[in-house]
Amino acid sequence: MELSDVGHLCNRLLDEVEKAVLGKREALELLMLGLLADGHVLIEDYPGLAKTLMARSFAQTASMDFSRIQFTPDLMPSDVTGSSVFNQRESDFEFRPGPIFANLLLADEINRAPPKTQAALLEAMQERQVTTEGETRRLGPPFLVLATQNPIEYEGTYPLPEAQLDRFLLRMSVGYPSREDEWLMLSTRADRGRDEIELTTQVDRETLLAMQAACETVHVSEPVGLYMVDVVAATRDAQSVQVGASPRGSLALLKLSRCRAALAGRDYVTPDDVKSVAVPALAHRLTLRPELWVQRVSAEDVVRERLDTVPTPAAEDLART
Repeated sequence: MELSDVGHLCNRLLDEVEKAVLGKREALELLMLGLLADGHVLIEDYPGLAKTLMARSFAQTASMDFSRIQFTPDLMPSDVTGSSVFNQRESDFEFRPGPIFANLLLADEINRAPPKTQAALLEAMQERQVTTEGETRRLGPPFLVLATQNPIEYEGTYPLPEAQLDRFLLRMSVGYPSREDEWLMLSTRADRGRDEIELTTQVDRETLLAMQAACETVHVSEPVGLYMVDVVAATRDAQSVQVGASPRGSLALLKLSRCRAALAGRDYVTPDDVKSVAVPALAHRLTLRPELWVQRVSAEDVVRERLDTVPTPAAEDLART
């Protein structure tokens, strides 16, 4: 598949999903980048901002098997991975797969489940496999975990540990729609006469996998690659940061930058591609010093500050590569 085809198909997918999620093209593009990069996405935002609708719409338009888990304090790991059940007719145990065996898994309010249930996702997210009762089962590609968190309700929740946060390729938010977009949503719903929105499939799973493979051919020059390394290293040296981004953050920056270039129809990465994805790729990997919480300093602010201080590769250096 040509890279020009990737950009065209992505825009078709985004145009179709935007029929359901109005006025949020930037958020949809970030989710599209996560899908192209074959990574997992964490959405932190308030209830009612179309997080579930976004996940279901992408699954429908890309012909992916969709599954949803509502994380609750009594959710067990077997409720996620599946378990063996005794079959009286066969007089033997048979494995009944859990909802994790899907192409797109929506883990709704992931921080409401206890750590042992959250940990059940770790192997699947990193190794793309599930091990139960000594037997390992592979998860069919593509496999994307889209997890959600409510940023204001922390009572009775279990914050995700750094090891699991680092498994997410990017963290994003949706935000409230503008006045015009919200009225367009209301008028469209009134004209439609029903809650359900019918979307048409734009690509099949084989085409989606080919799009992911095509993004791996995007060229990254040495000056741009070193710029990525310098940005990530700068998060480790920031005085406001207790723990900076790991090399996994550098890999996330590489993957998302390549997909950003492919979405724009280019076969090479520019510094602007890196800057556009740096905050969602790196901010959730930083641990700020505790005394800064009172000052309302956010990890996003730290990454933006680092982007302002790290020198961008000169145009003549890019021209020589």
